[in-house]
Amino acid sequence: MRKTNARRVGALLVGLALVAAACGDDDDSGSSATTAAASETTAGSETTAGAETTEATETTEAAETTAKATTTTAGGATTTAGGSAGGSGALQGLKGTTPLVELSQDFKDRLLAVNPQLTDYNYAAETYDAITIIALAVEQAKDDGIAYAEKINGITRTGEKCTDWVSCKAIIDAGGDPDYDGISGPLEFAGNGEPLEASYGLLTFGANNRIDDALTEYLPASAPAEADVAQVPVVGTRAGDGVLTIGSILPQTGNLAFLGPPEFAAFDLAIKDINDAGGVLGKPVAGIPGDSGDTSTDTANQTVDRLLSQNVDAIIGAASSGVSLTVIDKITGAGVVQFSPANTSKTLSTYDDKGLYFRTAPSDILQGATLGEVIAGDGVANIAIVARNDSYGTGLAEDSAKALQEAGVEVVLTKIYEQNAQTFDAEVAAVKAANPEAVLMIAFDEASKILTKMVEQGLGPKDIKIFGTDGDTGNALGENFDAGK
Repeated sequence: MRKTNARRVGALLVGLALVAAACGDDDDSGSSATTAAASETTAGSETTAGAETTEATETTEAAETTAKATTTTAGGATTTAGGSAGGSGALQGLKGTTPLVELSQDFKDRLLAVNPQLTDYNYAAETYDAITIIALAVEQAKDDGIAYAEKINGITRTGEKCTDWVSCKAIIDAGGDPDYDGISGPLEFAGNGEPLEASYGLLTFGANNRIDDALTEYLPASAPAEADVAQVPVVGTRAGDGVLTIGSILPQTGNLAFLGPPEFAAFDLAIKDINDAGGVLGKPVAGIPGDSGDTSTDTANQTVDRLLSQNVDAIIGAASSGVSLTVIDKITGAGVVQFSPANTSKTLSTYDDKGLYFRTAPSDILQGATLGEVIAGDGVANIAIVARNDSYGTGLAEDSAKALQEAGVEVVLTKIYEQNAQTFDAEVAAVKAANPEAVLMIAFDEASKILTKMVEQGLGPKDIKIFGTDGDTGNALGENFDAGK
């Protein structure tokens, strides 16, 4: 069993204004989740989410898994027999935060039934909840057109409590108002479509350079009262056709591809659960999976164009806030709901989204406060921050620095780097010169390259305290580090 340590984060959030801030940055499924009609539509252009996930996993991990003698336990935790390219246990002690609740074994097992090769569950619950909330809003509105967007925030608060599709739909069928508390937590959306309540997992790497589940702690967080803004009006027109069709722009490729497998699996599972219970408006939900790539490609734009041509009612994603910001105007301008399970940049909190953008992931203002509490609680007196140069990296660096300083931790260096750089020698040299007690790394998959250089320079987790965030904390980090990627 994982260890649970419930620490309230509210105190560190005093004085952090969300109203004037902007929120969230992060950079498939044949299975039964996708209906026959959706499968026919996507044939020749893209395989289903489950098939995509399996194929991508097989092509990128099979040889690596054999070489490293990696095995996956029934619960999804990865263990490694033998040493690693970076030295056995080089990442041991590294800690990172990510939006996460203590998931039930039943939910994990059902995800593993969709994709048996899962090793992480990051943002799976948030993806599952996003689809469930959309479906419930459509049922309440009796319309899969733009009108259902006005119901989304209310589905998460001020009604009769329920925790799954079947019980919530029963409340709607009886003429009531459901308050969905999902797998990812109580949610409680503000009027701008983002959660006021959150839970963060504090993940710790073990001697095998993988996350040690036994050391995971769960930290609840709440936004300040001023974050509970009024309902954002829905602007636009779009008629429904009676069939709820949900597409996705999730990372099959790109620098957040490690988040893709659990998100695609949850996308599949949520649609399957809804369809097994009778579907929405009396018809099966259609799921059309799609890749988001990252901000270095035009993949998301191409996927969105395809999904809009297929008359989707909602698009799940992107995982990266930077990617979402490249397509949000196109999606919402078409009168379609965009619902991200993983965007955390505060830029999106006040973005002009026509009342059509939502997210189940909390703003990084909450993650910054959580990091401040965790790092100060670890006895750190001074720290260097190394962050990627995008809205996720710079925004979270700013919020973390504010929380750290309020907690009495001196920030001796904030180094913003270009994420597409070939080397990170200069950044690591700057950290070494600053001589901090700890480093906070706000990165995506380039984190393994940065850590490799830090270990070479005597700045690894065995030398000083290293902290990560949701963009880089996962078993994929250990896999990439071991493989020298």
